[in-house]
Amino acid sequence: MGRGDGSGRIVSGPDADDTGTRILHVDMDAFYPSVEVLDDPSLAGKPLIVGGMEGRGVVSSASYEARRFGVRSAMSVGRALQLCPQAIVVMPRFHRYSALSAQVMAIFRDITPLVEPLSIDEAFLDVGGARRLWGTPGAIARMVRRRVQEETGLTCSVGVAATKHVAKIASTLSKPDGLLIVSEPDTAAFLARLPVGALWGVGPKAVEALESRGIRLVSDLLATPQPVLDRALGPAMGSRVAQLARGNDPRSVQTAHVEKSVGHEETFLEDIADTGTLRSELRRLADRVAARLRDGGWETRTVSLKLRYTDFTTLTRSMSLPEPTNVGQRIGDVAIELFSKLELTQPVRLIGVRAEKLVGGGGGGMALWDDDEDWRRIDTALDDARTRFGRGAVTRASTLGPRRDVNALPTNPRPAPE
Repeated sequence: MGRGDGSGRIVSGPDADDTGTRILHVDMDAFYPSVEVLDDPSLAGKPLIVGGMEGRGVVSSASYEARRFGVRSAMSVGRALQLCPQAIVVMPRFHRYSALSAQVMAIFRDITPLVEPLSIDEAFLDVGGARRLWGTPGAIARMVRRRVQEETGLTCSVGVAATKHVAKIASTLSKPDGLLIVSEPDTAAFLARLPVGALWGVGPKAVEALESRGIRLVSDLLATPQPVLDRALGPAMGSRVAQLARGNDPRSVQTAHVEKSVGHEETFLEDIADTGTLRSELRRLADRVAARLRDGGWETRTVSLKLRYTDFTTLTRSMSLPEPTNVGQRIGDVAIELFSKLELTQPVRLIGVRAEKLVGGGGGGMALWDDDEDWRRIDTALDDARTRFGRGAVTRASTLGPRRDVNALPTNPRPAPE
């Protein structure tokens, strides 16, 4: 597989065979750092970290120059600067990233209506029906890359294949600023030489379980009896991985995005041991999560708490709700209840709240009475105030005080709405 620092990339030549292909996976190259370079060309070619305040924040993304020193997303900025002391740290600007993401997604939809955004900086495109307009999948992929660069100033990498799974692998191998086409007849040979960790869903623990049995490459996996895979990975995953290894992936491009979860978390300027302060921060985060749920027309059936201690030990706890909700008070109550059941053994570095198992607003059905009616009215008033005056214009009195977080960030920023 290609490396996260851009070394070892594989790209296709101008006459690459695209027989049997129709799926493109387009992935922007080091998107956040690339946007920063676009807006400030003096940063070009320098190791760049997009993240929180130096020493306390978390790396959201890093330029390829920084990645070559071992800097990775989700690493503490302090650790990143140990690996790459000369790196430049900039705070993330999600509004700017979202605006450029919307521009990129508009380019995709101008080429085909079958676009499935995966995140703010990547998407699947089904171009099978666009051939009459734009040519072969390979030609369309080249057009996508050209238009993105000409219209936004950013580069992207594209994988072209018969399935989503193989297209995503191909785009990863071609990064940065590359194109890799895997024809349908070449798919089996392409997959066979890859490490097992390249397959979708095969994480570090699964890789360890497979490698302990001498299964290192996809070709090894193909030669392994199914019962052995089932014992190593479990029957469900063993069966799925065996299908992916053979190039079988029935998933189609889904144009309607279904949000799976909404979360916010923050890393503190200084580790916090005071339970009252932590409860206040949970209220703040719960209100932000609830506001995003309401904006998207969602309610949550499960609330999850994330807590990271000074030594980076991370705990997660979750609770299912009797009725789905998007009320900040209710989500905060559950988060605080989960927190109260934890033994605070050391100061806290990071805390987060996540809404999971989302359903459409009103999905819980009509109740005879609404225990949260008063809180809903308050949330509505807060939403109106935020719309008129901006986020933070109105907040709970209990959350007032000096800023304690390095950066309270959404854990799954989405593209801007069309």
